[in-house]
Formats: sequence, C-alpha cells, structure tokens
Amino acid sequence: MTDGARVEAAPRLAQWRVDALPCYTYRKSFPFRIGLWNWYLSVERNNKQTCVKLFAENSNPTKEAAPAPIASFVTKLLISFPPNQKTIVHPGIFDKQLRHDGFVWAIDSTVTGRFVIEIEFLDLKVADPSGGEPASIWASQQIKQSSDNTALSALARMLHEDILTDITINAADGSVRAHRAILSTRSPVFRSMFSHDLKEKELSTVDISDMSLDACRAFLNYIYGDLHSEEFLTNRLALLRAADKYDITDLKEACHESLLEDIDTGNVLERLQTAHLYRLPKLKHSCLRFLVDFRKVYDMHDDFNVFLQTAERDLVAEVFHGVLAAWNGR
Repeated sequence: MTDGARVEAAPRLAQWRVDALPCYTYRKSFPFRIGLWNWYLSVERNNKQTCVKLFAENSNPTKEAAPAPIASFVTKLLISFPPNQKTIVHPGIFDKQLRHDGFVWAIDSTVTGRFVIEIEFLDLKVADPSGGEPASIWASQQIKQSSDNTALSALARMLHEDILTDITINAADGSVRAHRAILSTRSPVFRSMFSHDLKEKELSTVDISDMSLDACRAFLNYIYGDLHSEEFLTNRLALLRAADKYDITDLKEACHESLLEDIDTGNVLERLQTAHLYRLPKLKHSCLRFLVDFRKVYDMHDDFNVFLQTAERDLVAEVFHGVLAAWNGR
C-alpha cells in the first residue's frame, strides 16, 4: 500500500481519498485511530456496485481487548470536488455493535474518477459488563474528580451544606456561598483578592456578573472536586472563560481537550473564534484542519459569510491563507 491508503482522521471525522478505482478492484486503507479502536476502510468495485466497508479492531492488542464498539455514524461518498461535488449519503447507522463483519454499504452504481469516503462518528459506546446501559466513550468521565475520595467528598459537603462558609459569590442571577481558603488554594487571582486590601476582602463578596448561577455552581463544583461530566459539558464555554479569568490552568486545559472532541459544521466557526480568543493552539489547528483539509468550509456558505463579517481580521486572514494554500496544493 502507498500513501493512497492513508486516512485523514479528526476526533470524530475520517476521510479517505481514493484515486480512480478500476472495475473488479479491491483496496484497503491503513488503520486510523478513533476512540479505543483502530479502524479500517475498504472499497471494492464491480461492474454493478461499489461496496464500502468499515470495521474496527482493538488499538492495543497487548492489553485486554476493548469490547466491540457500539457505533452511530453517517457515511458519505464525495465524488469529484467543490464546486461541482456530488454527494451520496447513507441513511445513517445508529447504536449498531460492529463485530468482525463491520459495516458494509453497497452502492448500486459504479463510481468513476477520484472520490472521498467520509465517516462522521456521532457516538461510540461500549457495553456495560454488568448488563447496564452502554456508555459513551466521549462522556468526558475523566472530568469528574475522584469524589469517592474522602477528602474530596468532605470538600463537596462543605460547599453543598454551607459548612463554615465565609465568602459570597454573586453571579448574574443569584448568589452562592463558598470558602476563601479553598478558592485561594485553587486560583492565584482569588488569593490576591483575599490577601490585599481590596473590596472582595473587605465586603466578603466576589462579583462574577458574567456567569449564570448554574455556570457559577459548576465552576465551584470543579474547584471543590465534585463536577459531573454532564454539568461540565453543559457549561464548557463558561468554565473556559472563568478558568482563563481566574488563572486555573487545569480547568482551562480540561475545557480545551473537551472542545477538541466534538467539532462539527454546527460549531466549528464558534470554536475557532473561541480558540483564537483564549489562545488554544490545538483547538485552532483542529478547527482550521476541519474547515480546510476536510473541505467543510464549502458546505457553510451562510455561516461563513457571518464569520467573515464578525470575526477578527487576523483570524479571517489566517483562514483565507489556509484555504488558498489548500487550493493551490490540490
């Protein structure tokens, strides 16, 4: 196999560019990693059909094998390239357990010339060994601190049961009590507030008027080690702003990593501007790659026009530079 077998992969998106496929020909891709598995694509053509196959194997055969993925995904065949691109879309696969036979799509037409096989993973789950509901591998479970640990459980009780609190946090739509010592331990900005003769120290209040009460509670839950994955995912952008404002680097990095996991056409431009504003290089690179290398910028005319009118000029220039470079390198 040559470079023509290499699949371009993002956290939830894979594209395999296939050169012209003669009749009665079979090709298989190199492996590409998404989630817990190495994935392969293959394509076979006869005089009546073009067959696309997707299958997975454990990414680390030296360890205990990962269970077969329970996958939801959309498959597309992109024939030719913009602006005259033709797209064939499979109706979609939802919560299908992909065993050794994988997924096979038989297209009742022959495809000539170059084409792209695109797989957009909507979710990947693994079965619960105890028989419970399958769990998504992208539920950001690592964000939930080890709240079973005695110390963290005690901290959570201090917050939720208002035990010896000594500071009031005023959010946009309500307030919550907390502890100066814990806030100071987690944030150098809070430590400075409470160590100098500032109004926060004198009045025993901190105003965070740019956060909702729900987001503020999620922020404090993270500081106290009791943030659950659903709460984290709901408030990621607000938590990112707070982490940047109060210099909590581990929270900022957790938000950064999470925002990399689910880039799609509905959020990529917002994510790109977020990455630019908060200096998140990996997120910016992933967004630019999604737009340019995967050619998604051509599918987003209205949203992209709004982006051109509202985004910072240097960011717009960076996107244009990438598009032109990709165009010249076609």
